[in-house]
Amino acid sequence: MLTRPRNKVGEAYAGQSGWPGFDRVRQPIILLLLVLFISACSQQPDPSLRLGTNVWPGYEPLYLAEQLGYFPQGAIDLVEYLSASEVIRAFRNRSIEAAALTLDEVLNLIEQKIRMKIILVTDVSNGGDAILARPKIKEFADLAGKRVGVEGGALGAYVITRALDMHDLSLDALQIVQLEVSEHERAYKEREVDAVVTFEPVRSKLIAMGAKELFTSREIPNEIVDVLVVHHHYTEDHPELISSLIDGWFKALDYLRQHPEDAAARMSARLGQSPDDVLQSYDGLTLPSREENLMLLGGNQPRLLEILERLQQIMLSKELLKTPVPLDGVLDTVGLPASGQ
Repeated sequence: MLTRPRNKVGEAYAGQSGWPGFDRVRQPIILLLLVLFISACSQQPDPSLRLGTNVWPGYEPLYLAEQLGYFPQGAIDLVEYLSASEVIRAFRNRSIEAAALTLDEVLNLIEQKIRMKIILVTDVSNGGDAILARPKIKEFADLAGKRVGVEGGALGAYVITRALDMHDLSLDALQIVQLEVSEHERAYKEREVDAVVTFEPVRSKLIAMGAKELFTSREIPNEIVDVLVVHHHYTEDHPELISSLIDGWFKALDYLRQHPEDAAARMSARLGQSPDDVLQSYDGLTLPSREENLMLLGGNQPRLLEILERLQQIMLSKELLKTPVPLDGVLDTVGLPASGQ
């Protein structure tokens, strides 16, 4: 039988534990490698906060803060989704730690047993949300029998329900077409719908195309409020990240007020608008200051809690909520005091 010739060097050391002298250094090397391995395992990466948003001027200061370096490097990860429905899904599935939502969406998630904390009021819509129709539709009543595009999330349902209620028209009178916000402009252009329930920046784009405004959030003041939420206990586990997020937000608001032209130029690409249109879109929004946020979220009688309770009653009456939801402990001001306070 043919066999492979034995290597003389290998034969010389046959039966030994390794190369000459290796026994003297093997144990120290193994110990060193073991120490390095344990050290690497014990050094967990610094946590980061993943925050989900969809495109909306009220959330855009987050991206302005990111551009201007107002967040600590690697601490805040902004994740943009095509629609609010996708943001809600990601938050519910815990793919993200934080989300930008409207209050009606918050109430719907609480009803689904998703526990969370509201940490910031980003904006209050005073015209930024609207129902827009083709020019031939002169009045709200003329929507009867028409195709109306509505996003599948809670906000679209809330706006159309409130508008129908105020104009004494039933939902059955409309042909509802489920459309994510990313499809609103295309569906209007291609005449798939006669009207659409939408918001900025799509609102301004459709108006520029000749669409007629039939209803806006000005008619329901303080009902469409945008907030940042985090999962329950996150403020306790990572208060420093919450503070970094909120400090960066207010620095961006200061920059927007002090340098509106440059801020608008930076935001225009993401919003798909000219800088002038970006600034005009903020006419329909109120951006609460840090002090106003403290009044909304803190104190013995937080103003936002009153808004939530009133909103809940409206949603219950319109069957947008099935049962009342608990609101105790949903507000958190941990990140609102300015640094050094």
